[in-house]
Amino acid sequence: MLRFALALCILVASAALWWPAPAQAARLKEIAAVQGVRSNPLVGYGLVVGLDGTGDQTTQTPFTGQSLQSMLQQLGVTVPAGTNMQVRNVAAVMVTASLPPFAQPGQALDVTVASLGNAKSLRGGTLITTPLKGPDGQVYALAQGHLVIGGAGASAGGSKVQINTLNAGRIPAGALVERAVPTPLNQGDSLQLDLNSADYSTARAVVEAINRRAGQPLAQALDGRTVRVAMPADPGARVALLADIENLPIAREMPAAKVVINARTGSIVVNQAVTLSACAVAHGALSVTISTQPVISQPNAFGAGQTVQAEKSDITVAQGAGSLIQLPAGAQLTDVVKALNSLGATPQELLAILQAIQAAGALNAELEVI
Repeated sequence: MLRFALALCILVASAALWWPAPAQAARLKEIAAVQGVRSNPLVGYGLVVGLDGTGDQTTQTPFTGQSLQSMLQQLGVTVPAGTNMQVRNVAAVMVTASLPPFAQPGQALDVTVASLGNAKSLRGGTLITTPLKGPDGQVYALAQGHLVIGGAGASAGGSKVQINTLNAGRIPAGALVERAVPTPLNQGDSLQLDLNSADYSTARAVVEAINRRAGQPLAQALDGRTVRVAMPADPGARVALLADIENLPIAREMPAAKVVINARTGSIVVNQAVTLSACAVAHGALSVTISTQPVISQPNAFGAGQTVQAEKSDITVAQGAGSLIQLPAGAQLTDVVKALNSLGATPQELLAILQAIQAAGALNAELEVI
């Protein structure tokens, strides 16, 4: 009886190694979005005033002085022609914001303000009313308010200390929406769901989940990324239907095997589906060391020569051991990680190793370099 219980425990414990992994589940709102229901970028050009002598130098940024003169003329202040305005408390800035879907006139938005000229700091500044335009050139919001700068800095006697940046900041609720953007939510007799990544099995799972929830064939997959859903005519019923289906659990199969490499930082990300075929890799490090020492050449006491300084350089080339390492076929992510760690290579060296393994046909994954 004891032997049978022990054998049963071993069987249950080892089941996780050979039993197929269940499909991952996620809510529909996390893997898809309604086509046309999205945020819209806004941008504007404005002036920040009230700086403590840390604004733009108008001699080097003439557009700041031109913008200031134009603003004063619009306010009824006449500036004599040819006046060279030397102000240090004004800075030209770019103002950006994101207009969320369904935003209505009167709602507040957060805006980001960044210096466009050579201002040293925007701390303590106030943004003058700035129209924010969309890609179509229409004004969708107006921004104004006091800047919040996350950086800090001080300088004295040629020394300078600075934390974060002083030339960019935010204005919480610093813009008011003036124009709404129409959305296709209440247009037509259907809506289109766009999956975040193209996958035929996920599209089929979305269609099955929606039709099972509705009790009728409302959804239809057009391709591996697009699902069309028939919608009722009443706007309230449409919102209710979307509220019901956006929280549906969608069973997703294992994604396509992919290795993502960031060549600038040396980062390597491997997903769970990546496997290795059996291969052998020879890896060795080549290092070149150059050391230079100054050498003084001095003539005799009664010589006519001059004392000169020369340099003596020693160059050493060292070739690391390049033993042949056999990498077994790996069917799990842990096996792939162990195989790559056995090479003892740095992330930068793994970039070339992974590319060579893929060229040899032993990397069963797509290699993407960003």
